[in-house]
Amino acid sequence: MNDKYFNLDDFKLVILFSLVAIGVSFYFKPIVGGILFLVFLYILFVAYAKIKDKNDASKKYIEAISQDFDSITKKAIFNMPFPLVITDEKGTILWYNSLYRNLFEEEVMGEDIKNLMPEIFVDSESEFVNFEMKFKDTDYMIFTNSSEVKSQENDRKSIKVFFMVDNSATAELEKIIKDTNPMVLKVEIDNYDEVMDATLQNERPILLAEIDSIIRNYFDELDGLIAKVDDETYVVVVSHFGFTQILDRKFDLLDDLRELKRGNSIPVTLSIGVSSPVRNLKEAYNEAETALDISLGRGGDQAVVKVDDSYEFFGGRSKAVEKRNKVKARVIGIALRQLIDATDDIFIMGHANPDMDAIGAAIGVLRAVTNRNKNGFIVLSESNPSIENLLTRLKEEAPELAKHIINHDTALAKINRHSLLIMVDNHRPSMTELPELTEMTDQIVVIDHHRRSKEFVEAPVLTYIEPYSSSTCELVTEILAYMSDSLNLSHFEADAIMSGIVVDTKNFTFQTGVRTFEAASILKRAGADMFRVQSLFKNDLDTLVSKAEVVHGTRIIHKNIAISRLDRDSENSILIAAQAADELLGINGIEASFVLTHKNGKVHISGRSRGDFSVQLVLEKVGGGGHLNMAGAQIDTDNIDEAESILVDAVEKYLDEVEK
Repeated sequence: MNDKYFNLDDFKLVILFSLVAIGVSFYFKPIVGGILFLVFLYILFVAYAKIKDKNDASKKYIEAISQDFDSITKKAIFNMPFPLVITDEKGTILWYNSLYRNLFEEEVMGEDIKNLMPEIFVDSESEFVNFEMKFKDTDYMIFTNSSEVKSQENDRKSIKVFFMVDNSATAELEKIIKDTNPMVLKVEIDNYDEVMDATLQNERPILLAEIDSIIRNYFDELDGLIAKVDDETYVVVVSHFGFTQILDRKFDLLDDLRELKRGNSIPVTLSIGVSSPVRNLKEAYNEAETALDISLGRGGDQAVVKVDDSYEFFGGRSKAVEKRNKVKARVIGIALRQLIDATDDIFIMGHANPDMDAIGAAIGVLRAVTNRNKNGFIVLSESNPSIENLLTRLKEEAPELAKHIINHDTALAKINRHSLLIMVDNHRPSMTELPELTEMTDQIVVIDHHRRSKEFVEAPVLTYIEPYSSSTCELVTEILAYMSDSLNLSHFEADAIMSGIVVDTKNFTFQTGVRTFEAASILKRAGADMFRVQSLFKNDLDTLVSKAEVVHGTRIIHKNIAISRLDRDSENSILIAAQAADELLGINGIEASFVLTHKNGKVHISGRSRGDFSVQLVLEKVGGGGHLNMAGAQIDTDNIDEAESILVDAVEKYLDEVEK
């Protein structure tokens, strides 16, 4: 027997000793031993009978409890204090309790539960699934139990039981906790020096007081805690609930300051960095500081908000104001010189399909490296129509310089963790000439004039991003001037750097400031010649014909936005698209232009604007980026009609945001 309460096995030793004693008695007195043995058998029989009766009674008791338990379980389910419903595997309702029935005005037996409660999760194959759901203004925690039952046809069918537990109190508590979580904002008047310089001295105190009053009153209305760090920087702490009010108002503080007129001829612009809602204030401050750096790197006049592992952008529709103070350029120049001196091998890399600005900046940085007697290499796998004329001149006039240009395989073989990688005219690893290089060294320098995007180099040792600048070549020229007293530029190198400025400013007509002309004058003194520079941009007849076809096929949307396409993949299709986009801005009344073209199985978009329309914000919506008046993007499709539809949707979203 195996009953755990009553078992003869428990009496083995007693039986064994009894048998031994009977055996000894039988040996000495057989009659006595025989009598004892008969008595032992009788006792054993009685004990066995008693144990059997006890075991039978226990089994009957357990069976009775089991039957009662089924009844208890059914009664408990039918009287659950919360809604309960049973469906088949497809979601058809088979049974429900009265509390579930009270949720609906009509009979729901046989209805599809997904029609009644669209958010309910029916299709999972897991036996147990728990999830939260809101239904008729009540938060529920849904507990799901799947099992199989035998049907009338004796086959097995799956059913699902849904227990709906009112979770409103917990949800309300979670909302309260979320709403009260602190968020840190770092606010900076990003053009403080320029505004002060453009304001009469006697008006400056009034202007500063008004700025301070607007900022403080704005956050006081949100019950925010505000501290002024210096003349141009504030640190603000608000609750998450207060921040949602800022979102609802679309960061209208940016507009309030921009519209302020108190003797200032330049609009006041703010850059705002916002942390995610976290419990740790130090962590929140660091997040806000990083977000502010991104905002400044994108040209200012905007807010950057940390959301999970990404960022969201608000504003940024103003043109970046030129910084007249060159202190930063001098600091960057000195820091870059120190990094070069501390490294044996320096690699310089622009973006994929480099243009004149990227290759010109790379040549300028290479000169800075060779001036310090270090090994410098420009990473470039192949030429393209944008730089073909420049590379042809390089081979003819600067063969020694050509030896410093290496292909991908050579770069990968040479670079190590201690090498210095200098990225020019780009800050997105995925868009570089050779993305793998960014993962093979611990020292990366970024020099760029494009507005900072979500993707960025991880932990660069030096960053110089100035969206106000006309070009990366302008930034490199300034850095060269501060790295040494003598630039030592050859005529070819001066022409190459000048060509980068010329191409990005459209012959000094776009994004051109005082410092642009100062950089040009430095290059001019170094031997740059505008006639030689212009010869680098000569086009062949096929290019001119293709541009004419693009212009001819233009369509206008919203009365002032031109869209066209070059519907073929050729070696210089991107160059033609970019030049055609420039040409379309010459049409009377056109404020922005977009030209689409095929390239390597994708559709490339070139965007241009006169300044009131941000092509950057439009193309960021499709994964691109750039400047307010010049940007680009690649869409991962070879269907140009599909790409144009995506572009138009992005334009519509941008216009909706501007109108709001």
